[in-house]
Amino acid sequence: MKKITIVFLLVILFPIFVFSQDGYPANYAKEPRFKALICYDPSAEPDHVKFDKNAIEFFHKLSYGEGFLYDVTESLDDYPYERLKEYSILIMLNALPSQNRRDDFQKYMENGGGWLGFHASAFNNEQTNWAWFNEFLGCGPFLCNNWPPQPAQVQCDITTHSVTKTLPEIFVAPASEFYQWNPSPREDKDVRVLLSITPANYPFGIKDVVNFGDFPIVWTNTRYRMVYLNMGHGSEGFIDATQNLLFTNAFRWVVSQDPQGDPFKK
Repeated sequence: MKKITIVFLLVILFPIFVFSQDGYPANYAKEPRFKALICYDPSAEPDHVKFDKNAIEFFHKLSYGEGFLYDVTESLDDYPYERLKEYSILIMLNALPSQNRRDDFQKYMENGGGWLGFHASAFNNEQTNWAWFNEFLGCGPFLCNNWPPQPAQVQCDITTHSVTKTLPEIFVAPASEFYQWNPSPREDKDVRVLLSITPANYPFGIKDVVNFGDFPIVWTNTRYRMVYLNMGHGSEGFIDATQNLLFTNAFRWVVSQDPQGDPFKK
């Protein structure tokens, strides 16, 4: 019995003896690395809520083992800037800050806050009346969309970025309603378009058909710590491993750029 115990201890302690702290390949968190806030609107259109609930479960699974802590809210009304700044990343699922929290959201982003926005979290038109939000997104207002939701061939515009470098250069994204913007975010010198719908899809749609135009669907505005993802409609958003990897990469990258330091290196 004593012999078995000694062998067992050697097996357990072997990595400590063999690898120095710098040489060991894994970095195990001794505590939650950061905090995330997830916001969605349960009163939104049903297909947005379907995506949102699947997304909450997706991020919940990423948090297994308390790698990070997260809260879920149905509104930012109870989150003034002093409370928002506790979070390394704000995940907006088809939701926008209400009128009385626009200034707090702007202050959060201008002071190094992180944002991962999906689909309608960037929807804005001439009625939105929020000029700063267009600056934040790095594009003009909503122009048009395909309908009904359908899969799309997409391409990585920048294959070396941390968000896209593990993705195929071209792949098929699951069915969604995709928004086109005018002017395109590609026209902003500070925007890096990471993924776009390829022209091979045109004409794109069945009822509502998009026939031409630049069609970015994932980008980052380098003036802020943010990534926007156009996906977010319906129940198929998390059925594809490649798209799940895209979401994971984007989430991790935004967090890794935290001005307080990359929590994944701690």
